[in-house]
Amino acid sequence: MKFSHISDTHLGFTQLGLDEREKDIYDAFEQAIEQSITDKVEFVLFTGDIFHVPNPRGKAQIKFANALRRLKDNDISSYFVLGEHDISNIKDTPVSFIPHKLGFTNYLENGKPFFHKNVLIIGFDKFRKNEAEFFKGKLKEAYNEAEKHNGPKILVMHQGIIEINQYAGELNSTELPSNFDYYAMGHLHDKTVVRYDHLNGPVVYPGSIEHTDSQGIGEKEKGFFEGEITESKITESWQPLKIRPQISSTIDIEKIEDEIAKVSDMITSLDAKPIVEIKIKGKDVDLDLIDVKIAELRKNCLFLRIKSVDEDLEGHHIFSDRPSIDKEVTSLAKKYLEDEELAEFATKELLPALEKNEIEMANEIVMKNFKQFRSKKDA
Repeated sequence: MKFSHISDTHLGFTQLGLDEREKDIYDAFEQAIEQSITDKVEFVLFTGDIFHVPNPRGKAQIKFANALRRLKDNDISSYFVLGEHDISNIKDTPVSFIPHKLGFTNYLENGKPFFHKNVLIIGFDKFRKNEAEFFKGKLKEAYNEAEKHNGPKILVMHQGIIEINQYAGELNSTELPSNFDYYAMGHLHDKTVVRYDHLNGPVVYPGSIEHTDSQGIGEKEKGFFEGEITESKITESWQPLKIRPQISSTIDIEKIEDEIAKVSDMITSLDAKPIVEIKIKGKDVDLDLIDVKIAELRKNCLFLRIKSVDEDLEGHHIFSDRPSIDKEVTSLAKKYLEDEELAEFATKELLPALEKNEIEMANEIVMKNFKQFRSKKDA
C-alpha cells in the first residue's frame, strides 16, 4: 500500500509580492496531486499549512477543492491537520473544514483515531508552546491507542522537533509516542528525514512544496514523499517537483564582468525565468554601477536582487540564517500593539488582504472581529 505525504503547500502565497509566484505554488501543488494519482497511492496526508493565511482568497480555496475532487474521483482518500497558517486567532472555522464537511477529505481531529483499512492514523493540529503540556498528555493517549493496534501506525503532526531545529521546535523527539511506524510531520520547510533509536519509524518532513520568504533565495530541491507500507515497516521515497529555478551567487567585485557572464549563461539554459540573488563582495561596492552592468541580466529574470556583502562578514549568520520577514513584522506588531493576539490578527489576517488591495475583504475581516477586540479592551 502506498500513500503520499504533502506538507506546507501555503496555497495563495505570493513570494516577493509577485503574482507569478502564487501561480508557481499552484503548479507545484497540482504536480504533487497528479503524481500521487499516477502512482496509484491509496491516501494522501496533508500535514498542515495548507493555506498561507486563515482567510485565503477564493482562488486558493478552489485549487484545494479541485485537488480533493481529483483524488476522490480516483478513489484516493485524504487526511489533514491544521498548521499555524490555517488557524485563525479569532476562532473562525478553518476554511479546510468546508471540503471536510462535504465529505471530500478527512480532518484528523486532535488525537481521534482514524483507520484506512488496517492503517491507524492519528493526527494533531499545530499547538502553541503554552499548550504543550496539554498536548503531551494527548500524545500519551496516542501511544496507548497505538498499543492496541497490530497493524501499521502513522502519527501526523505540524510541529517542530527541537533536535532538528532548535529555533522552530516545540517538542523533543523523546516526547513523541515511540510506537508509530511513520511520523508524518509538517512545519519545517526543508526536506528532512531522521531515524531515532527510541522511535519505531522515521520522522519525516517533506518541507514546503515551493520556496518561501523564510528560506530566502536559494537552490533547494522541493517535493513530497511517498510512503510504502509493508507488514514490517513503512519506507519513504522522495518525489521531486519541477519548480521555478532560484539562484544565489556570491561574486567578487574585481571579477564582476566574468562572473556575471557565467550567471547569464546559466540563466539562458533554463526553461523559466529564475529568481536570482547576487551578493557582491569586496570593498567600496557601488551598487548603482553594478546595476548598470547587469541590466541585460535583469531582463531574463523574474526577480533579481543585488546585495553588498562585507568581505569580512561573508558566511556570518546574519546573511545565512536570518529570521523570516513574517516573524520580524509580527515581532514589531507585538511591540507596538502590546497585544499578542491582536498582533497575530493584524499580520496573519488583515495585512495579507491589504497587500492584495482587497479592501472589501479587509473591511469584512475588521468588522467581523471588531466586537471581540473591543470587548477585550474594555474588560
